[in-house]
Amino acid sequence: MIGANDPHEGLLSRHEAVLPEWLALYYERPIELTHGEGRHVWDAEGNRYLDFFGGILTTMTAHALPEVTKAIAEQAARIVHSSTLYLNRPMIELAERVVALSGIPDARVFFTTSGTEANDTALLLATAHRRSNQVLAMRNSYHGRSFSTVGITGNSAWSPTSLSPLQTLYVHGGVRTRGPFAALPDQQFIEACVADLRDVLAQNRGGVAALIAEPVQGVGGFTSGPDGLFAAFREVLAAEGILWISDEVQTGWGRTGDHFWGWQAHDAAGPPDMLTFAKGIGNGMSIGGVVARAEVMNCLDVNSISTFGGSPVTMAAGLANLGYLLERDLQGNARRVGGLLIERLRAATAGLDLVREVRGRGLMIGVELVAPGTDEPCPPAASLALEAARRAGLLVGKGGGPGGSVLRIAPPLSLTVQEAEEGAALLAGALHEARAELAG
Repeated sequence: MIGANDPHEGLLSRHEAVLPEWLALYYERPIELTHGEGRHVWDAEGNRYLDFFGGILTTMTAHALPEVTKAIAEQAARIVHSSTLYLNRPMIELAERVVALSGIPDARVFFTTSGTEANDTALLLATAHRRSNQVLAMRNSYHGRSFSTVGITGNSAWSPTSLSPLQTLYVHGGVRTRGPFAALPDQQFIEACVADLRDVLAQNRGGVAALIAEPVQGVGGFTSGPDGLFAAFREVLAAEGILWISDEVQTGWGRTGDHFWGWQAHDAAGPPDMLTFAKGIGNGMSIGGVVARAEVMNCLDVNSISTFGGSPVTMAAGLANLGYLLERDLQGNARRVGGLLIERLRAATAGLDLVREVRGRGLMIGVELVAPGTDEPCPPAASLALEAARRAGLLVGKGGGPGGSVLRIAPPLSLTVQEAEEGAALLAGALHEARAELAG
């Protein structure tokens, strides 16, 4: 144990003295990150790490990206804040780009400061538009930490209260390889999930406002149903007038490689009625938002503003970051380099009984761990692997999925082939080290 006079230990003690116990910290000895560049970060003790988690999928392009830092500085030198009570050129320009990219016809954008607030707003719009507080959500889902979003989160590890202003009905389909339909082929899996949806609706006494769903469940362990699942759901929903909200907080902006938005893997259904976004668009700045059809967005019949949503500084950062991503085809890079990374991880862990599955799309990859020789989730293995990876100079996420036993890998989308190869080798070594520690 480092002494109390050590700067690190002193900072940890100060953290514990003034911040809540439930504010989680990674690692037995938490680290303080002081700066970053590209795909690397450094801690206060000078250790360098390859960052495979990007501040929970938020550093989308690169750390200290010159184009973004320049845009922030230039806008801050002009005006930092004005609120939505005044015309805001950067906000309008970013909204125009997001509308054009969304695929939603006659769309409107409302900017927030986080994904939680974006999902909160989508729920407000859906329930007001439909005059119902009933919401469909997916099992194993996560949509935020506010009172309303906790009420539609289907992952018990992230739902601290059962109290909610909403009546939530949970349906199957978010987890492909576990649960009652896991053994079915894809098409039969979809049919079973649709039958479950119909059954839930048949037992419902009132009109449901919306289905909110992540195309790939983030906190749930980077898991998803087969392509086409939400297209099949949409047929059922549309017949009832039920809105579809695609939670793209983690899947948006090309991270999955094959598509710019996660919903596009189900595009036989056409675009959703609403999509929510956040995280990567700001590259670390606090940006979230909702895109919705004008009919839905304009359904509120009272005044509203956002004090900090659409801040000139964050909008300038978003514009620069989005421009960088599109001009350099980082979606294509996520597809190519992410595919290579998944292949390397699968090859390196083949035969390792600690690893149940390596899954994912693009640069959104989950490694699910189990107790050796079983199919049971093994959170201690995830913790051991997380620590071993850090010691080797690699930062990854953990805690997703069944039992909190999934390692989450989501580097900046500018990841190079060399860095993917290096990270795969480091993570494979960490997993073998964790396996040995479990055996010992």
